[in-house]
Amino acid sequence: MKTTLITSILVGLCGVASARQIDNSTITAFDLDRYLGKWYEVARYDHAFERGLVGTTAEYTRRGDGKIKVLNSGYLDTLDGSYQQSVGKAKPNSNGKPGQLRVSFFGPFYGDYYILDLAPDYSYSVVGSSSPRYLWILSRTPHLSPEVKTRIVDNLQRRGYDTDKLIWVEQ
Repeated sequence: MKTTLITSILVGLCGVASARQIDNSTITAFDLDRYLGKWYEVARYDHAFERGLVGTTAEYTRRGDGKIKVLNSGYLDTLDGSYQQSVGKAKPNSNGKPGQLRVSFFGPFYGDYYILDLAPDYSYSVVGSSSPRYLWILSRTPHLSPEVKTRIVDNLQRRGYDTDKLIWVEQ
């Protein structure tokens, strides 16, 4: 009985672990200068640091020290709500892999910024991290066409992401 219970627990835990497996491989070619500029946040996973924000954007510009200035902004609850912004910095990941950056909004603490998908014309980007808890869909325009949106969501599902958790951001 004890062995059966332990086996059942282990099988259950393995099933849970495999259900959370994601493919977070990043793009293989990346031109930072083309990536700079303003991006609209079309969709995201829920996080305390963005909860309630709409009309959210991310703007990337070069800094004098070679790093990238990151300006994330949005409006609380409605597009007429109070304006919120957060300024951070980014730099290429030390592993040298294209499409992998490190971003910081809190002093010396950096998090992963993995570009999972990028349109050939840099019109949209899908960003995740080494963790399955973070996911954003960005676009150069406030809205994506239904065809592009479907293609992105299908690709994310194939990678193992739970697309039902996406919050489609009012722009």
